[in-house]
Amino acid sequence: MTGPENRLDALRRELDRAGVDALWVSDPANVRSLSGFTSPADGKVLVTRQGATLYTDARYTVQAEQESPLPAFIARPPATYDHAAPGLEGLRVGFEAESLTVAGLEDLQAAWPGVTLVPLRGVVQELRAVKSPGEIRQIREAQALADRVFGEVRPLIRAGVTEQDVAYEIESRLLRAGAESAFGIIVASGPRGALPHGHASGRVIEDGDLVTVDMGARLGGYHSDMTRTVAVGTPGEEMRRIYRAVYEAEQAAVAAVKPGVRAADLDAVARDILTAHGLGEAFAHSLGHGVGLEVHERPGLRGTSEDVLEPGMIVTIEPGAYVPGLGGVRIEDLLLVTEDGHEVLSRSPIEEL
Repeated sequence: MTGPENRLDALRRELDRAGVDALWVSDPANVRSLSGFTSPADGKVLVTRQGATLYTDARYTVQAEQESPLPAFIARPPATYDHAAPGLEGLRVGFEAESLTVAGLEDLQAAWPGVTLVPLRGVVQELRAVKSPGEIRQIREAQALADRVFGEVRPLIRAGVTEQDVAYEIESRLLRAGAESAFGIIVASGPRGALPHGHASGRVIEDGDLVTVDMGARLGGYHSDMTRTVAVGTPGEEMRRIYRAVYEAEQAAVAAVKPGVRAADLDAVARDILTAHGLGEAFAHSLGHGVGLEVHERPGLRGTSEDVLEPGMIVTIEPGAYVPGLGGVRIEDLLLVTEDGHEVLSRSPIEEL
């Protein structure tokens, strides 16, 4: 897939398999993927067998012309629905069940009484899982920026500074580089490392702490994602043991990434290693996820996943272990699945303890 046109062709084949004639696209990331239009909440796309139309309002007339190759109809509902209605009479039209609100569905039902509306899940998201060359380039650039910023901030992670100090330095440097944080920056030190989503607090980092930093850049609409756990001084032996176990699990799972591998099997690679170290129950989340227009997207790298890796997917590998009252460790790399294996996009050094 090299752009919206090819992704639209692939989508039409998926709609045939789903037994619908058209799809009303309301999820902002899916709208962007199919049309190039970047407004976060004010665009819709109607995809039919004959074509596709972008719908937005007059605030975005120029933006739609500049960003999207699709013909655009500029209006607000109900004029939007009235414009689409004649070509949909008697058809089965899919809608995104995970995105469209109940009120939005009721509006469509009222506007299109002769249409059979069919809820669909994940159709566009599945196509987005395989990135185009342009998308890979964007994500690569976002990760390179995140690596650069982390390298600048690493010397500032020391005893006496707060977690919020570290997060501020990361976010401000991303902003000065023309990007923004991909998500709420996680800085979890000492006992707070036991919180997998321990967003930066006012806690003062102490000598002997392990500090987990989970960060990413959002650049040109595309995300990166990376975690490093770093030592301030000399951590205790138990935390060093946990760190080494997580590092072993992470490296083994990274090495196993290649086309054709089941996501569930990757999760098992890391989970089995941590279980052997007595840390199976401390690994409290899935191994990883896809990254792209959203920081969490398909494929899902968890034990129940049916996803299989394909060339062009970009995924995280991020095992962790979290012990309440003691602390935690997570190490995360961002990988591109290639034709014969993988490429690690995150280049920040992983510390050895």
